Amino acid sequence: MQLISSPEQMHILCSNFRKKTTNVGLVPTMGALHNGHKSLIETSLKENDTTIVSVFLNPTQFNSSNDLESYPRMIDDDSKLCSSLGVDYLFVPNTEQIYPSGYSSWINVGGISDKLCGIGRPGHFRGVSTVVLKLLMICLPDYAYFGEKDYQQFLIVSRMCTDLSLDTQIVLCPIIRDSDGLALSSRNIHLSPEDRETALLVVKAMKRVEKFFLEGENNCSKLIQTAKEILTEPSLELEYIEIVDSETLESLKEIKDSARIMIAIKIGSIRLIDNLYLEL
Repeated sequence: MQLISSPEQMHILCSNFRKKTTNVGLVPTMGALHNGHKSLIETSLKENDTTIVSVFLNPTQFNSSNDLESYPRMIDDDSKLCSSLGVDYLFVPNTEQIYPSGYSSWINVGGISDKLCGIGRPGHFRGVSTVVLKLLMICLPDYAYFGEKDYQQFLIVSRMCTDLSLDTQIVLCPIIRDSDGLALSSRNIHLSPEDRETALLVVKAMKRVEKFFLEGENNCSKLIQTAKEILTEPSLELEYIEIVDSETLESLKEIKDSARIMIAIKIGSIRLIDNLYLEL
């Protein structure tokens, strides 16, 4: 595995791959890699001749300096994991290389960026869209891999690629969960055992919604209320819970054939998101 920090070097290398018709897969990450990232990497390794993993802690997608400072940084462990999996290139640029002095260009994907996480985190998806576009333009991948846990992010990046006629295909990979059902997240490392038990209420609430839906209940207000009855732990702050159309993220009143339940919570300073696809 080769570690590259220079965007210019990475771009020249990837431009040469294009000339050789070599399939390139990119797994963009912010580091602190876990089994969810491992799954994305393994999928790319199976589907491409060359796999690049990028590690860049993107400051422009954080709404809180404390959140940015507390985000785990584990580059040595990340590098060892990527090397052990057989990743070809680990791309680790620094902030100045991605946002040089005077940087002033931003990508805003309207509509779906303004819902759900976009309400409570203004500017978050602008930062996500901008850094992903830069990574795609540097690495020129045929495929880029994103996890289903960040489903809104996946839709936004997919829309950006479509709108801007980019060549990269965005691939959605399933949520990877721990044995207790909690969706893997780099932020889980900050959960105490008590906090983790509280976080698992999200999974319990989504499963209850799924059960009632499969039993015939399709009224979204009633389904959401059944979930809220579980999410009553005082230490849990419910940011939002919505049942939405899986393509537009528009809130639904009734589920016809399928939908997606989207949840965001905070436990102390730790923010967690999850979602579940509902289908008859």
